Amino acid sequence: MKKWSLLVALGIVLSVFLAACGGDDNSTEGSKSKDSGTSESSGDNTLNLLQSGTISTMDSSMATDEFSFQFLGSTMEGLYRLDKNGEPTEGIAKEHKVSDDGLTWTFTLREDAKWENGDPVTANDFVYAWQRAVNPETGSEYGPYMMSGVIKNAEAVSSGDAAVDELGVTAKDDYTLVVELENPTPYFESLTTFGTFLPLNEKFVEEQGDKYATSSETVLSNGPFVLKNWTSTSSSWDLEKNESYWDADTVQLDKLTYEVVKDPQTAVDLYEKGTVDRADLSSDLVDQYATHEDYNVSPEMSVWYLKFNETRNEALANTNIRAALSRAFDKQSLVDVILNNGSVVANGLIPENFVQMPEGEKDFREVSGDHITYDPEAAKEYWKKGLKELGKDSIELEFLSGDTETAKTMNEYLVNQLESNLDGLKINLKQVPGEQRLDLDTKMDYDIQLSGWGPDYLDPYTYMSLWVTDGGNNKMGYSNKEYDKLVEETTTELATNNTARYENFLEAEKILFEDAAIAPVYQRAKAQLVSPKMHGVYMNAFGPTYEYKWASVE
Repeated sequence: MKKWSLLVALGIVLSVFLAACGGDDNSTEGSKSKDSGTSESSGDNTLNLLQSGTISTMDSSMATDEFSFQFLGSTMEGLYRLDKNGEPTEGIAKEHKVSDDGLTWTFTLREDAKWENGDPVTANDFVYAWQRAVNPETGSEYGPYMMSGVIKNAEAVSSGDAAVDELGVTAKDDYTLVVELENPTPYFESLTTFGTFLPLNEKFVEEQGDKYATSSETVLSNGPFVLKNWTSTSSSWDLEKNESYWDADTVQLDKLTYEVVKDPQTAVDLYEKGTVDRADLSSDLVDQYATHEDYNVSPEMSVWYLKFNETRNEALANTNIRAALSRAFDKQSLVDVILNNGSVVANGLIPENFVQMPEGEKDFREVSGDHITYDPEAAKEYWKKGLKELGKDSIELEFLSGDTETAKTMNEYLVNQLESNLDGLKINLKQVPGEQRLDLDTKMDYDIQLSGWGPDYLDPYTYMSLWVTDGGNNKMGYSNKEYDKLVEETTTELATNNTARYENFLEAEKILFEDAAIAPVYQRAKAQLVSPKMHGVYMNAFGPTYEYKWASVE
């Protein structure tokens, strides 16, 4: 996914980050897990919020970006959802049991869960949704990505080599769901909180046909809120409390309003007027508001990097060219001056403070160390080698960028740095709206782009699986058999040996940067103005960026 998004003060879906989820350098949604409020002008129990882009889709089978997963998470509920501490808690499932070999998970569903239209939420809704997500006719990216190698036969189904009904998910009865796994998956419970695993009301979806999830009238909620006044091109929409939700008594907010605003200064102006309850700050605004009583900085697990498409431009198929580009921009100045929001330099893929080594004493990032740092002299040497191998004295590349003001500023900086440090390099900056950027990424119609990833679950595999050969999110043609082998082993023969799994992750990350497959840039944080009247808004380490189930206005 959103993955992530992101995706911020930078104007940055993931997903995320997906959240979970794949990232877009256009998003603004984000906040700290803190008590925070509504403006003086807001009605009782209403939050007024901003976004820097539209919702790409409300179809859980098709969602890939942070915005989509955010609103799916607000309006839908899976077997489990993340609680106030970011841990899986009861959702539609009341409990589950795992077989001794770790391959069969049996979920007992609550019988009081209803869809917005009054239909009961049953085990069949999960069977239909999961089968739909891996059915090749659906065209889902995240279905095969999230389920292959996890749910029994998911890979065979998604590749067309097995019938859809052979997927390892069955309804024993209306309120008992049995899931068979391909391999033991220690993080499977947290995986069930993710958007791709949400249930779908088969009758409703089929009745809507091609119109499904294109407007608030063609989606059906079973979660804390319902979506109102939305179409796929809307610049504003609302969330309203879902009175049919099984845990509606817990939900205190009556409404959340959203408006698309791409310019940070406009967002701050609206906050100052009391029109909205949260505003992301761009770097120039941070200096102005750092001493404001509502100023807040929130570290995140989203990591941002340059993606190099090895299939579209022959220069990027050259390892030395990629290695040169990876080292030719000043990351510290980018986070200190361009971002100026608490983000930190990234010199690897797995973020700081995400997971500890199995012994529990050291952070993964600390043990793995720095793989690619800013080094203009080394960049020049790699550049010379690459040009010689290509028989060229100059290279022209296209840099795909989002179109928010902050995204433009950051990407213009990166382009300037690359061209200044590498003689003979010409970069054309292509700026497009976020939804178009996602489409071009999917089609691999780009040379270079700044992208990000937020974890989908609490395990390094959520990052490392991105770059396996022909993987659903490997939209740049990277392939390394040794990397593939190391990552695959963490889900097969090493699945129950966490110490060995993490050693594989360390080695795989090293290979990724020896190949200069991507260029790490920064680990994201947000600088925001947050109204002190907003309480109980929690920020997730993975999945939907925000959780509003427990939010209130005081």
